[in-house]
Amino acid sequence: MRVGVPKEIKTHEYRVGLTPGAAREYVAAGHTVLVETKAGAGIGADDEAYRRAGAVAVETAAEIFAQADMVVKVKEPQPSEWVRLREEQILFTYLHLAPDPDQTRGLLASGCTAIAYETVTDAKGGLPLLAPMSEVAGRLSIEAAGAALKRSAGGRGLLLGGVPGVQPARVVVIGGGVVGTHAARMAVGLGAEVTVLDRSIPRLRELDEQFAGRVRTRFSTLETLEQEVFSADVVIGAVLVPGASAPKLVTRAMLRHMRRGSVIVDVAIDQGGCFETSRATTHADPTYEVDGVVHYCVANMPGAVPLTSSYALTNATLPFGLELANKGLRAVVDNRHLREGVNIHRGRLTNKAVADSLGLPFAPAEETVAV
Repeated sequence: MRVGVPKEIKTHEYRVGLTPGAAREYVAAGHTVLVETKAGAGIGADDEAYRRAGAVAVETAAEIFAQADMVVKVKEPQPSEWVRLREEQILFTYLHLAPDPDQTRGLLASGCTAIAYETVTDAKGGLPLLAPMSEVAGRLSIEAAGAALKRSAGGRGLLLGGVPGVQPARVVVIGGGVVGTHAARMAVGLGAEVTVLDRSIPRLRELDEQFAGRVRTRFSTLETLEQEVFSADVVIGAVLVPGASAPKLVTRAMLRHMRRGSVIVDVAIDQGGCFETSRATTHADPTYEVDGVVHYCVANMPGAVPLTSSYALTNATLPFGLELANKGLRAVVDNRHLREGVNIHRGRLTNKAVADSLGLPFAPAEETVAV
């Protein structure tokens, strides 16, 4: 199979779909890897590094899309990219379609098979291709909050961990999954006072044991959510409904009761965000203020640390990508976990959560994908 890796074009996105080491694995398995010139510049991998791995350097993205049987990316295709996709082609990347009807329509029109990293599953019911970026984003969320809390950035002028004799910041994490756990770990490590809200009692027990009492855990209800958000200096939105739009848990009305200069970091923004006032921002202009509350809603947070993120991501995607390269769509038929990743196939929407979020017809992948 011809596997194509275009350079990412989203604003301040420096990650790459395949590292040189991952490209070498595809080549060793008998595949041709086409990498756009300078695609790896953001991780310090020049074209020669890919050539040494056995890949072919290609001058333009247009050539990649025209020649590749499978396109491997990091971020969802931008408008100039989805028009280049075609029938019989596989797209393997993050998609986050639920809050993005334009991209959904573009991919449906292309006739390609679009497989989303964020909905591929594993035997334990987890999301193995989302997890590494969730780990990175969870940790970065606390760094972002610390920067936004500075008075010069519009925040309260508060140090997350405080100093002896001065109370630290109160950090509230909504959601106890991968993002929330890593956010809590970073915040606790810096000395902040941390509370995690979740609706799973077993998960709250696990967190209580994991952090040995250093993190407060509370069952999430409307009452407890309001109590914690109103008294917080930082609120991390870490809620995930796989494939679907994130629920709006913090309303505009609630912001009026929050501390002036407090900070919201919405890690769920890729799925539309879990705060009513969230809108996607970029690394170039990451924050804005609503009712005195600073919002940080960068939609590709791990792109800020592309070296760490690219290697963590390709470590996770490589086995699935190789299976697709080796078998083509037969891999989707044979592997139910990959099948869960199929969001669009030849003009049909095959992920129910996305279809429900957008109000579009749904066609199960097991019925539509045939070899």
